[in-house]
Amino acid sequence: MTVIPRPRRAAMMSAVCVLVAAGTGLTGCGEDPDAGTNGVGKLPAAKIQSRTKSAAKSADTVRLSGTVVSNGRTYRLDMRLADGGGTGSVTTKGSTFRLLRVGEHLFLKADAAFWKHEDGEKGDGKSDAAAADKLDGMFVKVPTGDPAYQRFSGFTDKDVLLDGLLTLHGELSTDGRHEQSGVRTVRITGDEGSGGTLDVSLEGTPYPLRLVRAGDAGTIRLSDWGSPFPLKEPTEKEVVDYGKQLPSS
Repeated sequence: MTVIPRPRRAAMMSAVCVLVAAGTGLTGCGEDPDAGTNGVGKLPAAKIQSRTKSAAKSADTVRLSGTVVSNGRTYRLDMRLADGGGTGSVTTKGSTFRLLRVGEHLFLKADAAFWKHEDGEKGDGKSDAAAADKLDGMFVKVPTGDPAYQRFSGFTDKDVLLDGLLTLHGELSTDGRHEQSGVRTVRITGDEGSGGTLDVSLEGTPYPLRLVRAGDAGTIRLSDWGSPFPLKEPTEKEVVDYGKQLPSS
């Protein structure tokens, strides 16, 4: 029987570990995949979801970017949110507008084309054009009683958005280790993915980093957790107060 010297035997075992790791995604023989992480990867899916929701709620700020499908309409968002409001852009049906909310005051900024009647409603073309020109490129203060306030203020509300987005549907389970923008994550799923998937950071605070919503209802990336950003109302020269109700379009 040939006896392999100990140093050579150790080298061969190390080579086997490397090959196994390459084929399975493991970190290596005998190594703990949770070493150096925040430990949530060891938890059941339901507890991971609970931890990441608590982390999200406790954060002062977050940035949401991606797409949301609601009532048959697709919205592309790039919003920065804080407890006291939010700011960013929303694109839908080829139109992009900016939203800014500070406290209860909501402002909307868009170009003239956004404000023109493009929904099939009959209107006075001259008055529509005049209104559109007046509002072009200006912040418009949205009255709290206007339907647009209810429709758009939710895009600037951190708690409302996160409560709606971070809920997976169906039976929860884990789906391995992944990576988002260079950050190691653990993925949890609802009904094996059909109820949505959520990637949770394994580094530092277990913030949610990427959400794929159930039913092809969009994909959202969540970043810049806790990063401050300026949030203040526009100056009087930048604002048009349209009155009690905005144009119906």
